[in-house]
Amino acid sequence: MKEFVLTGKWSLDELDRLMNESSIINEAGKRIAFLSNQFLGVEYKESTLIGDMNTPEVFVINLEGMDCFTFIDYVEAMRLSTSFNEFIKNLKRIRYCNGIVSFENRNHFFTDWVVNNSGFIEDVTEQLGKQKIGSITKILNKKKDDTCFLAGVQPGVRTIKYIPAEAVDDLVISNLMTGDYAGIYSKEDGLDVSHVGIIIKKDDGIYLRHTSSGNTHRKVTDEEFISYIKNKPGLIVIRPK
Repeated sequence: MKEFVLTGKWSLDELDRLMNESSIINEAGKRIAFLSNQFLGVEYKESTLIGDMNTPEVFVINLEGMDCFTFIDYVEAMRLSTSFNEFIKNLKRIRYCNGIVSFENRNHFFTDWVVNNSGFIEDVTEQLGKQKIGSITKILNKKKDDTCFLAGVQPGVRTIKYIPAEAVDDLVISNLMTGDYAGIYSKEDGLDVSHVGIIIKKDDGIYLRHTSSGNTHRKVTDEEFISYIKNKPGLIVIRPK
């Protein structure tokens, strides 16, 4: 198996120290906040993973540039690790079904990430939204015109629960926790979410820490969550165990 590693602004010793330091933070959410805080300002970069139906998968660690999904991959794998070597093993478990590195096994969708990592994280959307949740069954990876978003990945039926944006009220906000992984529900056929990030609660409000592809940011940044979610279709919430 080929590997490609870019550690960005950190040396391997610094990454070891960072994960060792984070491992003494007992609360999962606080550990995620601490780790994800180290990534603030890292450049947005799309398509950093290598592999498709015609290209053998390469196991990639790229801490120099990341999209919204690889950002949460790295943070969650670091949360479970005390060293860089452990991080490598945990990233394989988080990114791929059964930790088997291949394009077919990669968790291409946010809800794949949940299904295949149920030992580490759980979907709390229904618990938070209660009777306000929306529910829809989709064929993931299948577009309206019957073509696929990702060639070589088998479309699959999945029921998706989400909290409509108008139902993200004060009660839902108060029950969100720092370290929750937030998926922005997508109405589009074949997709579960359009974007992902991490909920961060601070003294002055609640934020979405995410890798923004917007022209004003194009980096890992904290964005005020309530105004961010207002014009989106809905919210899926995954909580670390």
